[in-house]
Amino acid sequence: MYQYKLTFALANNRLPLEMDRLLVSFLKSSARACSQHFYEKLYDKSRSVIKGYTYSCYLPGAKFHKDGIELAGQEFCLFFSDFDQMELLSFFNGFQQMKYKEYPIAGNSMRLTSIRMQQLREMKEEEIVIRMQSPLIVRRHDSERNTDTYYTCGMEGFERTLKENTDFFIEKMSLPVSTEKFSIEMIKGKKVVIPVFGRNTDASLGIFKLTGSRQLLNILLLSGLGSRRSEGHGKFEVVG
Repeated sequence: MYQYKLTFALANNRLPLEMDRLLVSFLKSSARACSQHFYEKLYDKSRSVIKGYTYSCYLPGAKFHKDGIELAGQEFCLFFSDFDQMELLSFFNGFQQMKYKEYPIAGNSMRLTSIRMQQLREMKEEEIVIRMQSPLIVRRHDSERNTDTYYTCGMEGFERTLKENTDFFIEKMSLPVSTEKFSIEMIKGKKVVIPVFGRNTDASLGIFKLTGSRQLLNILLLSGLGSRRSEGHGKFEVVG
């Protein structure tokens, strides 16, 4: 089990507030750089595709302003994982094609300068302590009303809805994995409000105790938790 650490060099130290738009765009370009077939498999607009990957960002010394993010330097990192190892390899091929190329940002540009493989420890336990590396979004969608309800840690319905999100993901990916033992318990968490494609959205950060079968926990470590995982949410690290 492993993830990629991608390092980007910037022309200046400013980034947009909506990093999700920027990085989803970069991932789409990377998929297309791998092959048109791979791009269409993941991003075909004619059908809804549940993705098996997630990512988080490390923005050194970030200061958040109304008009953007100011970094301490001109570099940031992205940590990318995918439970589907063949899909992960395809992204690696795409990343290699994107390496050293200038990628435009409004008022700036970024360039992928390094791709490093990082080993992740396989879960041998059925109970682990995790720290969210990117905000956890827990969402219940009402298809009849076409409305969304968001749950944050400490709210009634948070754990139940996160299990529903997990069940949905496992079912859509046709994975023969039980979610019967799944549970989450907040150790130290907080609500955060984050921009998700331009809309302020309730989410959670912090440390949690996660319980489930070893197979399920290993999948979630690579694919992330909750909703909007492929847009930079729900990635976590194991701390105990």
